[in-house]
Formats: sequence, C-alpha cells, structure tokens
Amino acid sequence: MTPAAKQLLTDYFQYLEFEKRVSEHTLKNYQRDIFHLISHCSAQALKNWQDIQPIDIRNHIANRHRKGIGSKSLQRELSAIRSFYNYLLKKKQFKNNPARQIRAPKQERKLPKVLDVDQMSGMLDSEPDSFLEIRDIAMFEVFYSSGLRLSELAALNVEDIDLSENELRILHGKGGKQRNLPIGSKAVAALKKWLNYRPLTAEPAIFTSNKGKRLGQRSIQLRLDRWCKKIGLPEHVHPHMLRHSFASHLLESSHDIRAVQEFLGHSNISTTQIYTHLDFQHLADVYDNAHPRAKKKIDQA
Repeated sequence: MTPAAKQLLTDYFQYLEFEKRVSEHTLKNYQRDIFHLISHCSAQALKNWQDIQPIDIRNHIANRHRKGIGSKSLQRELSAIRSFYNYLLKKKQFKNNPARQIRAPKQERKLPKVLDVDQMSGMLDSEPDSFLEIRDIAMFEVFYSSGLRLSELAALNVEDIDLSENELRILHGKGGKQRNLPIGSKAVAALKKWLNYRPLTAEPAIFTSNKGKRLGQRSIQLRLDRWCKKIGLPEHVHPHMLRHSFASHLLESSHDIRAVQEFLGHSNISTTQIYTHLDFQHLADVYDNAHPRAKKKIDQA
C-alpha cells in the first residue's frame, strides 16, 4: 500500500476509536479483518484503495473460504470492509463501495437437537428427592411449557407469573421486547409446589438457591445436567434443548408457524422456519418406516 493509502486507513481507525468510540475488542477485529484484505491486495500488486474492484474482494473472500474460514467470520470481514469504504465515501474519497454487493458463502444451518415427547415426559415426571429438585422440576416445566430462553427463565420474578390466569410475562426478551405467554397446567402445578418451599427472601426472583439468592444461568445449566444424569437420560441435554423441543413439538401438533414465532419471541420468521425442517424430518422418518413403497429394494436378477 502507498503512504497515502496507509494514511487513509490510519484516519479510519482513529475515527472508530475516538469518534465512534468502539470498544478495544471491536477495533482489533476491524483492524485484523482489513489487514487480511491488505495482505491479499499486496499479493495482487494493488497499492491504492481505488485500485480494488468488486472482483478483487470476491476473490479475497473466496480465498479465505478455501482456507476454512467460516461463513460468520467472512460476513464479519465483509462488514468491516464495507464500513471502511463507507467512511471513504463520506470523506469524498470514492464514488462507490466495491464491497457493497459481495456476499459471504451461506452457512449450512444445523438442525437443533430436540428431545422427543416421551423423553420430555420421562424427564419431567420423575419424582424429586429434595426441595431443590422440586424447584428444578418447576424450572424445567416452565422452560418447556413456555419455550423460554435461558436468560428469560433466570430473570423471572414472582410478580411476572400469574398462576390464577396461567400466564407469565417476559419483561426483557431479546432486543428488549416484552411478551406474555401461557403456562401449561403441569408447569402451574410444579410452580405451586415449589412456592411452598421457596425460601422467604427479599429477592424478587422466583427461582432461588437454598440461601434465597437468584439462580444464575450457569447454575440452572448445571442443575439440568445433574437431573438428566440422575434419571439416566442418554442424551446430553443443554437448556436451549428444552426451548427447541417446545418449538418442535408445538409446530408438529399445530402447524402454525406464526404462533410459534410469537411464542419464541423471534423478530424474523426465518429464524423460526428451521423448526419446519425438524417437522419435515419427523414426517420423512414416519414415511420411511410406514409406507410400503418407501424403502427401495432392488431384486437381483
């Protein structure tokens, strides 16, 4: 890069640090991502930012992809490059952004793991041996009953739950959104049982430790793991698995993706659509096992 090109980059990083006041971590990410582009351009003898065309950025991203860099990382790198060129546009240095139309390779979406209905029933119907396990079952019932995120479950307060109306309120969901959700009868019964044992405390949290302190997300995760091991569940169950199971089972029964979107608090329905793949996978399995013409057998002549 020419001295003039390097100076533009220095000016940009100072703009990020002192005017935009980005965090040190974000600044380092931007620097690293743009330096990857500089390395590619140097190998192609491109010395000025004006010399870089969309094809050069596309080739750069393709090379990074061939080296095994994932889609999310490449999306971040492209975002950093676009941001830099937008800065140059604002400074009247350029007339267009060569990275504007470049897209990272799509990431293969992995289907979330879920428990089937029998596994969920076995997990929630097992008898507790202590008041802490009574609390745990109440937590897991609410988790599965209303499809909460782990952070939402941990943040629940006593006043957020109306057992007379079988309803709970999420005050601070993802993106700061609020939503009201129904609670199933099994979860209501489990909550009422737990409230008989819940320590008297100044804490507003509904799920507390034996000392009356709010349970954190990590504690809930460990309690779930401990409970599943105790009852001999073969799957490794993490908290979000209960949310995935809720969504999958509800969609499988109702086929109402908009309702499931509302329950989960998804802003974009495309996020919810992954559960339609799970539903189809279930239907395909049923078809393969049940339909007389599903399994192809080739007779030997």
